[in-house]
Amino acid sequence: MYAESVTKLRSVESGEYYHLFNRGALRGNIFREKNDWLRFLFLVLYSQSPVSFKNVKRVIQPTATDEGFAVPLEQQSEIIANRFVGLTAFCFMPNHFHLLVRQIEDHGIARYMQRVIKGYTEYFNTKYETSGHLFQGRYKSTHVSDNRQLLYLSAYIHRNSRELRNWTGKEEHYPYSSLQDYVNKNRWGSVLETDLISNQFDQSESLSYREFVRTSTAKDFKRENVLNPG
Repeated sequence: MYAESVTKLRSVESGEYYHLFNRGALRGNIFREKNDWLRFLFLVLYSQSPVSFKNVKRVIQPTATDEGFAVPLEQQSEIIANRFVGLTAFCFMPNHFHLLVRQIEDHGIARYMQRVIKGYTEYFNTKYETSGHLFQGRYKSTHVSDNRQLLYLSAYIHRNSRELRNWTGKEEHYPYSSLQDYVNKNRWGSVLETDLISNQFDQSESLSYREFVRTSTAKDFKRENVLNPG
């Protein structure tokens, strides 16, 4: 059965979980074609540490959402060993994104988001010959206060794709969400931290994380102003 609780998260920054989100400026789309989605996905996954990549284009391949990025195991290990945040869940929509992140080092989230937002904005502006802000101001963040909120927030994030045409009821197959990494194969290995949530669920269908997300009332958090999503 579902675990009722885990040790309550400490009320200090490092070691805590946060919901991070933002939308495009003027609610505009932040992705125009598949390579844009893949670039943002790559940055979200591999900006967790100071490790840099010399040739990102070579790593980002069209099949990445099915097979993962072609990042050598040695480099993945280096990222994991030196990261200042841990990524737990994500979902990208045409004009906004949601992330669930654990801060490991002080100011880690700020460093992480600077790498993601700055890196993607520079890529986007260069590619499309635009300038200025791509996102609507500074990213928003909400502290995850306990295990109940952690679980329901993860469900909220993973249910986002239901709002897209042709994806309602198919969210576990949506390529730009970490839900499939929980219910099928984890495409990213230890770069995505799934254990804290996954270990709270049984493998049987009726008690699985898949069923938890399918039947979740996580959207109610929005009305309660607990998550304050974008």
